[in-house]
Amino acid sequence: MTRRDTNAKKRRKSFRSLRFTLLNYDYFYLKLRNMSSMKNNLLSAIFLFAVLLPANAQNKNAVTSGNPLFPGWYADPEFVVLNNTFWIFPTWSAKYKEQVFLDAYSSSDLVNWKKHPHVLDTAAVKWAWQAIWAPAVIEKDGRFYLLFGANDIQNDNETGGIGIAVSDKPEGPYKDYLDKPLVGKFHNGAQPIDQFVFKDKDGQYYLIYGGWRHCNIARLNKDFTGFVPFPDGTTFKEITPDKYVEGPCMYIREGKYYFMWSEGGWTGPDYCVAYAISDNPMGPFKRIGKILEQDTAIATGAGHHSLVKVPGRDEWYIAYHRRPKGDTSPNHRETCIEKVEFDNQGFIRPVKITREGVKAVSIK
Repeated sequence: MTRRDTNAKKRRKSFRSLRFTLLNYDYFYLKLRNMSSMKNNLLSAIFLFAVLLPANAQNKNAVTSGNPLFPGWYADPEFVVLNNTFWIFPTWSAKYKEQVFLDAYSSSDLVNWKKHPHVLDTAAVKWAWQAIWAPAVIEKDGRFYLLFGANDIQNDNETGGIGIAVSDKPEGPYKDYLDKPLVGKFHNGAQPIDQFVFKDKDGQYYLIYGGWRHCNIARLNKDFTGFVPFPDGTTFKEITPDKYVEGPCMYIREGKYYFMWSEGGWTGPDYCVAYAISDNPMGPFKRIGKILEQDTAIATGAGHHSLVKVPGRDEWYIAYHRRPKGDTSPNHRETCIEKVEFDNQGFIRPVKITREGVKAVSIK
């Protein structure tokens, strides 16, 4: 075989590899399908591949994860450990009418991530048709429950709110659990979105949720089909801290309850994360300050996060989304990861956003 034949064979192999890679990414597909000519398709594919893929390619020999963690526009990451594996369930960041599915990503080391496409699709939820947002996933009694916001309802006369789906595997597929929303109305002024499931030390599960600058907490019943009223007869209690906007989550560390949320506008550079600490999940929660925000040298609009504690040790990581530097498109959001540190008083040190991400971590 001549050198010319060898080079031609290598070029054909490289092109097939490029084509395969592009077709496996929703991001590239949605970009390319709107381009009019074959010439533009090819040139744009090569450009996008050259610019974006090197920063996102998974390399088993990589020293750090890199940020963003994986290709495509993703936001509102739910970061959990399921079956001794790290999982991220994000929102597909697109126009509302295109947000009809959820993907998931799994990793054994926080550096290499495997995509699990369409773990939930509106085809499995007859009452949901758009704006599938901010998944929350938890395992209970051997089953996996995925809660999600749908349809972006604006009042009690519209259909939508917080739904719940179930699967026997973390990667799904998930099917609608109730054939209706779990929370389909406004309570205490909170839009039924941005759900988080919190398990307390006594085994009680709580739903914490809310947009429109209001946050509620409610006690889930044993089979997650509804709620158990509080002793005073109320079902939804408001626990909104100062400057709260959306994206709540809660964790226990050394006996204290860390309540966290997003502030600012989700499309703007002021989007950020703040927190409070209390002695019980009902609060009161007095705002301590911001722990995650933009660095204009790297990215803007850093917010809507969740945390993971590495099982067996006091080691924490934060997954969040941010907007690439100089990019003002509302839906151009990427999922990233950083390490979280605490000081000797238990306060969270401000998180520095990076391009490097985190080093490999194993679950023993």
